[in-house]
Amino acid sequence: MSTASGIVVVGSINADLVVTLERHPQPGETVLGRSMTVLPGGKGANQAVAAALLGADVTMIGAVGTDAYADVALSALTAAGADLSAVRRTGGGTGVAVVEVSEDGENSIVVLPGANAEVTDALVEASAETIRDAAVVVVQGELPADATAAAIRAAAGRVIVNLAPVIDVDRAMLLRADPLVVNEHEGALVLAQFGGTAHTDHEAVVAGLLACGFASVVMTLGGAGALVSDGGPVRRVPAPRVSAVDTTGAGDAFVGALAARLAVGEPLGGAVRFAVRVGSYAVQHVGAQPSYPSLGDELPALPAHQEETPRA
Repeated sequence: MSTASGIVVVGSINADLVVTLERHPQPGETVLGRSMTVLPGGKGANQAVAAALLGADVTMIGAVGTDAYADVALSALTAAGADLSAVRRTGGGTGVAVVEVSEDGENSIVVLPGANAEVTDALVEASAETIRDAAVVVVQGELPADATAAAIRAAAGRVIVNLAPVIDVDRAMLLRADPLVVNEHEGALVLAQFGGTAHTDHEAVVAGLLACGFASVVMTLGGAGALVSDGGPVRRVPAPRVSAVDTTGAGDAFVGALAARLAVGEPLGGAVRFAVRVGSYAVQHVGAQPSYPSLGDELPALPAHQEETPRA
């Protein structure tokens, strides 16, 4: 490998239109918003920024348009020092996400893919050497499935698959995930894709995914922390107790932090403990990428004596 700690993120790049409001409207209801801000976003870019701010050597592969949103979408990646040489400019519009954030910190999101929909397997394969040289390759579910599969196929290092949203990617490619990172809803959907038995118990879903052939699985549970297993017992990592201001992009902060630690050889359990702390830091600040910590920021501590508990 050319850089033992290098990370390549193949994923979406968006501009986020963040609207704050007291509460989310019911179907058919109109409510007044409080403010609107345009911020950089996209799950792929979020994860790349999170990893870069934590000191990782990150290359971003994706696409933006030629509109006014393109520079906004790339701004935090540029500031964090990510390599953008493999980001393509297409003739259409940049991906846009409309994010509603209520007073209690919960969000709802509508995504317009824009240039992300034009990331083809051929575009990804043009960067195959860069992907092959990475210690860790990170993919999500916001690009076309063929492009995601091409990124996994080109990888020689560790692959983190954050299948969010859940799309129908080639099963053999998905099983190269180490780990598969999902939330509780996504985990159940992936298990169903593989023909597994439906469960309401989160630990059973993780065990079911392992039985499908995944080498390791991480399930994020928001304020409840995360579950993790690399083939042994399913372990729970509880989250620090914090007051959430905005949960937008917290899962992406988790994935970026996880990639940063795995890229330098930290075992999965330790990387998850660190990622939970980074996600908890992010929910205390507004926005996705602007909420992410840098190396010098103090992260909230995990609950004492409960950092990783085996589940029966």
